[in-house]
Amino acid sequence: MTEIAIHTENLSCSFKNNVQALDNLCLKVPQGIVFGFLGPNGSGKTTTIQLLLGLLQPTTGRATVLGFDTQSQADEIRCRTGALLEHSGLYERLSAEDNLEFYGRVWRLPPAQRQTRIRELLTGLGLWQRRRERVGTWSRGMKQKLAVARAMLHRPPLIFLDEPTAGLDPIAATALCDDIAEMVTREGVTVFLTTHNLAEAEKLCALIGVIRKGKLLAVGHPDELRARIGSPHVEILGQGFNNRVLELLREQPEVLRAEFQNGRLLIQLHREISVAPLVSLLVQIGVQVEEVHKGKVSLIEAFLKLMEAE
Repeated sequence: MTEIAIHTENLSCSFKNNVQALDNLCLKVPQGIVFGFLGPNGSGKTTTIQLLLGLLQPTTGRATVLGFDTQSQADEIRCRTGALLEHSGLYERLSAEDNLEFYGRVWRLPPAQRQTRIRELLTGLGLWQRRRERVGTWSRGMKQKLAVARAMLHRPPLIFLDEPTAGLDPIAATALCDDIAEMVTREGVTVFLTTHNLAEAEKLCALIGVIRKGKLLAVGHPDELRARIGSPHVEILGQGFNNRVLELLREQPEVLRAEFQNGRLLIQLHREISVAPLVSLLVQIGVQVEEVHKGKVSLIEAFLKLMEAE
């Protein structure tokens, strides 16, 4: 049975002037995965993290993190988690090594363990050779890498990353995304990730939740979210298409729809499958296949569709 890292039950939070930041959030996040929390600005993502860390008190409902209640055992949660929130928590006048040394002391790691862990993290992030440089001279991307290392220094089983690639250029964002994926695999941690970068979410996340105006709209694997608004499709260019081709394709259990359009054969599938058997079938009945283009609904299309829904 899969252990649950985060469990919320009808979690709600209201601020002054009756602003409903979070509205009856019911969510389960399994251990050992990257969970992506997607939504526009002001949708309740950061509020959710603050509630889960016990930094805010809910108006109604409850939540547990790593088995601890967020209202009565917040200190236990914060001792067992790492977090990269709005601010990096770095001291820019210190070197990268001294930053981690300071936080290692805060976490009361023994000296030998501190040194080993610092080297391990900085090496894994490609920062070891620059460990003695003052952090204030670094690029934003390098600082974010160091901030992730800070969050993981004490080997927490769960880390919260609140838009870690925000403000980074595409190259730096991709590099940080790759580093996070590698570290998650190596460390075996659970990650609660908020992001506006849907390509990043699709690459990293095994499970995604979509939130809007404080309400959870959907939870699922990226493929499941895409399937809600459309299905995979194949476009085939060639010669020899006729009605017999359509009849034969429609008899195939994996085919949802088949039609001719502007001299092309368009096939809509029930689910993501290999199209090689279908292409082979077409060749056997005399179709001269010239090009095959396989596509699927993008995660951004699924996200925008959810945002449009009432």
